[in-house]
Amino acid sequence: MALVVQKYGGTSVGDPERIRAVAEHIARTRAAGNDVVVVVSAMGKFTDELIRMADEVSPTRPPRELDMLLTSGERISMALVCMALAALGVDSASFTGSQAGIITDTDHTRAKILEMRPDRIREALDDGLVPVVAGFQGVSTERDITTLGRGGSDVTAVALAAALKADVCEIYTDVTGVFSADPRVVSKARRLAKVSFDEMMEIAATGGRVLMLRSVEFARRHGVPLHVRSSFTWEPGTWIVEEDPTMEEAVVSAITDDTSEAKVTVGGVPDRPGVAAHLFRELANHGINVDMIVQNTSERGTTDISFTVAKTDLDAARTQCLEVQESIGAAQVTTDDGIGRVSIVGAGMKSSPGVTALMFETLSEHGINIEMISTSSIRISCVVRADRVADAVRYLHTAFGLDAA
Repeated sequence: MALVVQKYGGTSVGDPERIRAVAEHIARTRAAGNDVVVVVSAMGKFTDELIRMADEVSPTRPPRELDMLLTSGERISMALVCMALAALGVDSASFTGSQAGIITDTDHTRAKILEMRPDRIREALDDGLVPVVAGFQGVSTERDITTLGRGGSDVTAVALAAALKADVCEIYTDVTGVFSADPRVVSKARRLAKVSFDEMMEIAATGGRVLMLRSVEFARRHGVPLHVRSSFTWEPGTWIVEEDPTMEEAVVSAITDDTSEAKVTVGGVPDRPGVAAHLFRELANHGINVDMIVQNTSERGTTDISFTVAKTDLDAARTQCLEVQESIGAAQVTTDDGIGRVSIVGAGMKSSPGVTALMFETLSEHGINIEMISTSSIRISCVVRADRVADAVRYLHTAFGLDAA
């Protein structure tokens, strides 16, 4: 008998009909001889609606109260799923994040899991029940309700799978798996049968919108196999597992894109030790996450430092750069929100020369200028103009032989 953790996203439980379909699938999984733990997100766009109501009530949203408000969406879903299971004769019980033993830090709206105490979930399984857990939430060490940030239900599911030593964590969504590119951008994108944890982490970090990066990191750390599937077709999807050293990996598995970032350039910075450290420490102290960084070659004792941040952090990043401009001796601070990033990802890149050249040649042939470059052993990312990102993805997808037959 296997233990399966199944996570259903907002589209999967978006209306009563979808909830009944989810309950039927859970019942089939259990009838096949498996123990099942279910994690659910809020229905459809319910969380967005709660945020809209909060905005209408007050411009001030205390983080503690916002967490209390937003967690109600998942509690509604878990109760409705249990009712749908009861109609099918399947005994179940719903649990909030705190009841499921998810202990977090005190950072409201973006809490991190510190400890798992799933005793009540184990007891429910031993009693022959299907535990249905509200995703996206936990309880802090100060005994306050917390939320885990965007995509937090994925983290809930993986954390429970790790704590319960589940055989697999199935992530059900509105797509049939992980694709070689965004199908909305590349019509010939194809579903990948298997992706390594390292590849999936790079895909998630560079614009892949199927899984939250934190959930992949958690799964890799604890060795939890993930299976991304569609809750609309129920067909097999994409497995995310440890890299198999006996198998030859594809040179490039996927092309990703991201237009959610902006560029900040601190120009005319004195080229001396400590300047960059001071700049990025100030950004870090204000909770601004920096992604790609490029420092130009020094000329006449000064240099330019460019970096990317989420567009939502652009104003805050610019403010901090202006505050330290005088102390670090910078000449100017400029910003650019018209950029995008295109990346190629593949485990086989580690042992395949010529990948970088082909990427740059392909972009050059189509008149796409590269503004910044970042690499890892299995990824190359280029910043280009935002209005050329979709073109770049399509050209690279074809150049690396990823178009579906």
